[in-house]
Amino acid sequence: MTVKAAAAGPALSYAKMRGMVAILIAFMKQRRMGLNDFIQKIATNSYACKHPEVQSILKISPPQEPELMNANPSPPPSPSQQINLGPSSNPHAKPSDFHFLKVIGKGSFGKVLLARHKAEEQFYAVKVLQKKAILKKKEEKHIMSERNVLLKNVKHPFLVGLHFSFQTADKLYFVLDYINGGELFYHLQRERCFLEPRARFYAAEIASALGYLHSLNIVYRDLKPENILLDSQGHIVLTDFGLCKENIEHNGTTSTFCGTPEYLAPEVLHKQPYDRTVDWWCLGAVLYEMLYGLPPFYSRNTAEMYDNILNKPLQLKPNITNSARHLLEGLLQKDRTKRLGAKEDFMEIKNHIFFSPINWDDLINKKITPPFNPNVSGPSDLRHFDPEFTDEPVPNSIGQSPDSILITASVKEAAEAFLGFSYAPPMDSFL
Repeated sequence: MTVKAAAAGPALSYAKMRGMVAILIAFMKQRRMGLNDFIQKIATNSYACKHPEVQSILKISPPQEPELMNANPSPPPSPSQQINLGPSSNPHAKPSDFHFLKVIGKGSFGKVLLARHKAEEQFYAVKVLQKKAILKKKEEKHIMSERNVLLKNVKHPFLVGLHFSFQTADKLYFVLDYINGGELFYHLQRERCFLEPRARFYAAEIASALGYLHSLNIVYRDLKPENILLDSQGHIVLTDFGLCKENIEHNGTTSTFCGTPEYLAPEVLHKQPYDRTVDWWCLGAVLYEMLYGLPPFYSRNTAEMYDNILNKPLQLKPNITNSARHLLEGLLQKDRTKRLGAKEDFMEIKNHIFFSPINWDDLINKKITPPFNPNVSGPSDLRHFDPEFTDEPVPNSIGQSPDSILITASVKEAAEAFLGFSYAPPMDSFL
């Protein structure tokens, strides 16, 4: 680029000219990644803002650099592609703020990593999602549901908490509570089944969390042992809110076919409208699995399992109490209008005789000693995480911003699809 000093104003010094060139090159790159972040950066540089060339560029976009041009440029993204991190967003956060230590979980769109914040020296679970993978499966709405639900968890002890979120050109980052007592699924696999008092304690804390979500008109829809964590003391923490459905009033219904095969309620399989009682069916399925070691109606053949859920009567072995039997029969009622919880929701579960040993006020205040203590020695104790995750190396790209790594074609594509994604909330809503 040639810089002309004559007509535009006073001559530029070499240092200032170099600064201008650097800013303009950065601008060209940012055209493919959304302008919000860039504009915020140059807004802090008073000299750059005043310079006529920068002012003219901000008014009229320069031609694209040849290597960034496409023969068939992509159309601007539809509104459904423009995910907005909203009030959880921290535009000042970046991957390099963290030491990413271990992979502790994996999902369809990315990984969950144990990370230590460099300045705070606080440990977090950071969920890192690939924008391109989200777009490919058209899952933007589910990601936003997860964010919205995380934001609403302000006071409940049995739901994972969101501290803040941020993004780069190709990834979303959710900074969550770090819970290291292990998945309920992990402990169930090791012990096969739980004694009834231990299963009752977990079921009560799960029911309390579900009741709280329902009070916010949220249906969870994906309760399963893999989404139920234990904290370092042994209390339940529900996580993964990607399938939550918001704005379901007391008698409201929805009809999206989603969930995990072993735990799907009959009305979901029938593709009929369903309501919040779908969560009580799932609670019954999880309680059954805790007591018996397998989900109810389970079969290795998925088609046969679906047929069992729809048509096979519930079979209960005689090694449980009558109150547990009665609760399972109520929760695993195939007709949702007759299911326990259909009339008064959580109050029906709370008042069931099976839970008569539970003081619910003590439960919510974590005054009941958990029946199992994971005995973790500290944040770096990963004994309750599956080695399948923890043995996996942490990808170098996780802790880097795209500005500091080679921008590959796939990163460019994801950045372009999410053009306009970047969002900085008002100053008074910064975390």
